[in-house]
Amino acid sequence: MIRVHIKKINILFCLALALGCSQNPKEKAQDYFKTVRSEFTGELAYETTGFVEQYWRVAGNTGFNKSVYWIADHLEKAGYLLESDAKENDRLTYRIEKRSMKHPTWEPVSASLRIIGEQEPLLVSESNRNMTYLNSASTPEEGLTAEVVYIKNPEDINEFDLNGKIVFAETSAGRLYESLVSKNALGVISYNNPSYLQPEKNSTSIQFRSLPLQTETKLWGIALSFAAKEKLKAALENDKTKVHVNVQTKIYPSEELTVVANIKGSKNPEERLVFSAHIQEPGANDNATGVGVQLEMGSLAAKLIQSDKIEVSRTLTFLWGDEIVSTRRYIEENPERAESIKWGISLDMVGENTAVTGGSFLIEKMPDPSAIWTRGNDKHSEWGGDVMTLDEMKPHYLNDFIINNFKKQGDFANWEVNTNPFEGGSDHTPFLDADIPGLLLWHFTDQFYHTDNDRLDKVSQETLKNVGTAALVSGLGLVNADTNTALEVLEELEVSANKRLAAEFELSKKAILENTSASEEMEILKAWEDWYLKAFESVLDMATASDDQLRKEIDEAKKVLRTNNKTQLEKLK
Repeated sequence: MIRVHIKKINILFCLALALGCSQNPKEKAQDYFKTVRSEFTGELAYETTGFVEQYWRVAGNTGFNKSVYWIADHLEKAGYLLESDAKENDRLTYRIEKRSMKHPTWEPVSASLRIIGEQEPLLVSESNRNMTYLNSASTPEEGLTAEVVYIKNPEDINEFDLNGKIVFAETSAGRLYESLVSKNALGVISYNNPSYLQPEKNSTSIQFRSLPLQTETKLWGIALSFAAKEKLKAALENDKTKVHVNVQTKIYPSEELTVVANIKGSKNPEERLVFSAHIQEPGANDNATGVGVQLEMGSLAAKLIQSDKIEVSRTLTFLWGDEIVSTRRYIEENPERAESIKWGISLDMVGENTAVTGGSFLIEKMPDPSAIWTRGNDKHSEWGGDVMTLDEMKPHYLNDFIINNFKKQGDFANWEVNTNPFEGGSDHTPFLDADIPGLLLWHFTDQFYHTDNDRLDKVSQETLKNVGTAALVSGLGLVNADTNTALEVLEELEVSANKRLAAEFELSKKAILENTSASEEMEILKAWEDWYLKAFESVLDMATASDDQLRKEIDEAKKVLRTNNKTQLEKLK
């Protein structure tokens, strides 16, 4: 504690000499919180979530495109100008990128399923909008009636006559698809909700499923809820069962739309932070909430710029589009622009009422050793992650910088903030694939994930406000980062590094007592040491010019960390 306290005095003294009476970075960060907290209500985020979630959205379809134009309308209300109409000095701009699609788009219209002999339908799309498989073809307008063949073991499917019949199986249709087509099945009815959805409790939930696009073939698919599955199985056990099915969908040519909004940096406009939120998916939390939070962030940032309450030295970019596809293209289509993307942050499932959905808010970290050795307080979500290798690590200050800011908002608002090791699967992965620091803001476990019960009643405006506030404050801190910021972040990194190594030492000591080899445990501690040593170095990219004081503090931090870890390694021996 004494060394840190003296160091802080020295840092501030040196900065005062070098920069004049420069603002203390802690005060600057607090000013961002004070400014944003007083303005970020979550109202626009919630309103947008409500608008977007009413549609079943895939790139190019009606709901996706209406969401795009909702975003554009609200950006204009916030002061953004269409890029093609903007002048050189206009700093708030947006564009809608339009691209022809190689394949047609799809959207559901209506669907119903009824067991012959029953008066009430088993399912109707008005209450179970995920019942129709994505990319399903339509039945005849009047529907069709056919016998159901129950395939209990997918390996046995080729033993059945499927011609003109409907297949029911408790597995994904993807496992059966080739046989379904080759054996002229009319369609498929399936059930395979994972256990984390608590299907017996949430018995009406249907997790959406997909088929290959039905342009050459005319197969349709219906996914069942737990309750519907139980009723169908009971009917099948009594006798041969027929059902009446009516599925109506649209498959048509379209164009893919992406929205990109920019607040041009005043000093280093070529450098940027990119926030990304995907529009497609059928749910409210996934990912109408990401769309909504990001829109309120962009709108509020514009308002604060226009009222001279904040400034941005680097460019702040907001991107809305097709998950992973739009973000990856934004990075890859312009190599010169990609070289200047300094950070990427994905907002995905960021508005949950966790009292209803379960789980908690999570920050999915850039790959660190917890993605290799997941132990102690670290744990994967039910999404799960592959065990990574040391050469896949991404040492950087971004993890701890974002975690610290979100923890501050968590403490302020009595809001739970947790982390998980890297798992992938959202818009942060294209950044990492391009060696750009990137992480994910999200929630899990969600017992309504990808189901038709992921609706607005599962969303919390308070959560939208908390995520948006912490994300925007973090963004402002990054785009305005300088040497002063780098020194403060380095100090926080030192605290995090020593806490982590102390915690890992205790875990390793316990593991050795339980007969794990000391050499294996020492490898873990060395991996964390190496990760943080490189993370210390990464703060150099915050500085706008070479700085001897920063270089000296990094070297000192590395020296102290090596010494501390050497002591712990000796104890393990």
